[in-house]
Amino acid sequence: MSDPTSVIDDLREESEELDRLVAGSTTHRWSLATPAPGWTVAHQIAHLAWTDRSALLAVTDADGFHALVEKALAAPGSFVDEGAEEGAKLPPDQLLARWRGGRRALEEALRAAPPKARFPWYGPPMSAASMATARLMETWAHGQDVAEALGVVRPPTDRLRHVAWLGVRTRDFAFGVHGLTPPADPFRVELRAPSGDLWTYGPADAAQRVTGPALDFCLLVTQRAHRTDLALRADGPDADRWLGIAQAFAGPPGSGRPPKESAS
Repeated sequence: MSDPTSVIDDLREESEELDRLVAGSTTHRWSLATPAPGWTVAHQIAHLAWTDRSALLAVTDADGFHALVEKALAAPGSFVDEGAEEGAKLPPDQLLARWRGGRRALEEALRAAPPKARFPWYGPPMSAASMATARLMETWAHGQDVAEALGVVRPPTDRLRHVAWLGVRTRDFAFGVHGLTPPADPFRVELRAPSGDLWTYGPADAAQRVTGPALDFCLLVTQRAHRTDLALRADGPDADRWLGIAQAFAGPPGSGRPPKESAS
């Protein structure tokens, strides 16, 4: 992940796909409820715009970003919702323009970043490649919420390789935020990509294994679907526990989504 070009290119494509989904929507469609409680389509796009701005500050203005972190620490349970709520109040055309301008500025900043630069974030500092990967993960995940609200099924693409990679890399983080000691040994993860390729992570002879479709794994680690609704298999008690707590995003443990049966 040292060269960020590929993931930045994929981030742009992921953002443009979501942009096409919401551009030209009526005010009513922007106000449709999404699976995230209390969040409309407008809230989802506003959140992406707000987080892109945070990432831009992290890359270009470390002091400005640290001031933002101080605000977050002062209201850890509400600052994310407040950012989304503020943007969602804008007329749709203004909100869309804000998101477009922010993500383009972030793309330019990431492309111009020095190769070995590390930027502050809400967790450990990140490289340009890691920052772009995190933004792609969020854009895809919130795009899933928007698509569900609009009644659209988005065909998965191999851009999911970035989300899957992040999901694997955050294994120990997921254990840690639940107050659990991360397993000492690496897992083997084998995922079938949308293209049909097999994506593999970890040693082939690992005792603990996770296998299944890459789409399902990405839905799991972004907590966009409940484990019981996904075709993922865990071999080994630690791998099984991981699938119950996995999250690829920073912050406290997410509440996840209920199984489809109980949600109906």
